[in-house]
Amino acid sequence: MSNLFSLNACTALVTGGFSGLGRHFCATLLQAGANVAIAGRRIEQGHDAAQALQEWADEQGHCGRVLAFSLDVKRRESVEACLREVRERLGQATILVNNAGVATTTPVLETTDADWNSVLDVNLTGAWRVAQVFAQDLVASDMAGRIINVGSILGLRVAQQVPAYAASKAGLLHLTRALAIELARHSIRVNALAPGYFQTDLNQEFFRSEAGQSLIRRIPERRLGNLGELDGPLLLLASEAGSFMNGAVLTVDGGHSTNSL
Repeated sequence: MSNLFSLNACTALVTGGFSGLGRHFCATLLQAGANVAIAGRRIEQGHDAAQALQEWADEQGHCGRVLAFSLDVKRRESVEACLREVRERLGQATILVNNAGVATTTPVLETTDADWNSVLDVNLTGAWRVAQVFAQDLVASDMAGRIINVGSILGLRVAQQVPAYAASKAGLLHLTRALAIELARHSIRVNALAPGYFQTDLNQEFFRSEAGQSLIRRIPERRLGNLGELDGPLLLLASEAGSFMNGAVLTVDGGHSTNSL
């Protein structure tokens, strides 16, 4: 059964992989046997992350390699250069985890065009750009592949003061479906993860506050997710275990998005 989830000899590209969810995804893919390219704008941070991940993988006996690559998803030439360098150093990437994302917290009446564009340019247009170039490379090489877009439950339900973020994630989920129906003929599966609220180093202080505790009480399981609870869903979409899944959105949120209004 474990062979179903194996990624041995595969190369995976994780955008926004230097910290947070992205870095955890990198560790999960390494555990499954993949070589991992972590990509982002702050390349020095990326090299530190890659070194730490490689040392961890070696200690755990995982055979995969991990390298950091410079990537600005807002620039097509950067995307093309990144994928070219990944191919030269790790082999053709056949798994893409489209994770790069940003957020702003501003009320609707105070959100500027710059606020709006800064979020959409990364979360939606950037994800589209990386997915398109990735798919073009695979088709040119006559290779199958998997694209996993990292959405959010805010693409399914909305909250206050995040209009651009919610719109970008809703758009990303529908983009996932649009890509899926066209790329299936090229043996490229496109699916999405929609995580809810997970415990990270960056949000611990907020979730200790009254506002954070109030949010947790709205989650049916009355707790935050642990990052390890994303491992199974990620590997399902990245491996042959999910070979007949295409255009799907896996919601991993403890039932938060299905709670009563």
